[in-house]
Amino acid sequence: MAALDELEAAMDEAFADPEFHAERALLARDFVGRPTPLYLAERLTEDIGGARLWLKREDLAHTGAHKVNNALGQALIARRLGKRRIVAETGAGQHGVATATVCARFGMQAVVYMGEEDMRRQRPNVVRMRMLGAEVVPVTNGAGTLKDALNDAIRDWIANVEDTHYLIGTAAGPHPYPYLVRRLQAVIGEESRAQMLDRAGRLPDAVVACVGGGSNAIGIFHPFRDDPATRLVGVEAGGDGGELHARSLGGGRVSILHGSRSFVLCDDDGQVVETHSISAGLDYPGVGPEHAALLASGRAEYIGASDEEALVAFDRLCHLEGIIPALESSHALVIAERIARDLGPSGDVLVGLSGRGDKDVDQIAARRGDA
Repeated sequence: MAALDELEAAMDEAFADPEFHAERALLARDFVGRPTPLYLAERLTEDIGGARLWLKREDLAHTGAHKVNNALGQALIARRLGKRRIVAETGAGQHGVATATVCARFGMQAVVYMGEEDMRRQRPNVVRMRMLGAEVVPVTNGAGTLKDALNDAIRDWIANVEDTHYLIGTAAGPHPYPYLVRRLQAVIGEESRAQMLDRAGRLPDAVVACVGGGSNAIGIFHPFRDDPATRLVGVEAGGDGGELHARSLGGGRVSILHGSRSFVLCDDDGQVVETHSISAGLDYPGVGPEHAALLASGRAEYIGASDEEALVAFDRLCHLEGIIPALESSHALVIAERIARDLGPSGDVLVGLSGRGDKDVDQIAARRGDA
């Protein structure tokens, strides 16, 4: 609790300091490459035969995903705290790469915990992290996926809190992390809202984003929260379409995981149950508490998309638009296409394209027998 209190005080001080915002904005522009483009997917729209599909291109941010927005802001706060050692967890590896990147930029030590199973299926990102100077620690506990990596990262932080900052990658965990991550990721929605008004002359009928822990989704949803005519639709990992999935909001119950009360995939005793997704970044048995609040209030809805559906959407974007999306983002595309068909040609659907799919190509090729 002392460490969380220390972080909250430093966060509040930073957010009240114009110099913090000025430095973050400069680095966002010159290092990250913000603002990221809003792209009208014309051929995909034509193929679907419905509403216009707009892609918020977080895949074009430095490191290839939205994760760098949060990593950069937290690194600046860690520097204010005088902490030069950073620990992080990663599932798909994009948060690990973002952490390793900002640590290299600021001369910090990076230690990234990653499940053994995720290291196998996201090998390209393991290589990238090590090239950037990070120590990648394999996690063999449990299923060897994101939940287990997060457990070990928290244990490390607790044992070394004097000189170490825990740079969580998602909008979950204990306060102030869900608020902090959402605040740093809200740039996605802030830019998107302004870009839609500029390009389309109106707000979208729906904003669609994939949800694991929920950082990219809460980042794009939050600036639209007071626009009731815009649906907010989160897409969870439906896994095999049956009992093996990672739909915390669609199939979980209220419980506590990693320091926050939210929806968790667990049994009657609160013990976490096995999850599955083809997408390592969505393979998490919990979800950020702000998503739980959005569901409970009725402001947002959460739908599942299966592994196979995500692969179909992945292929369609590759072939029609020349964009290779992350498997996480491919889940969002499944439901965005469905909503676009229902809306018809007069509508507009905004999709959070959370990252690029370079990290997934080996896994997909192996699944299809191409490697």
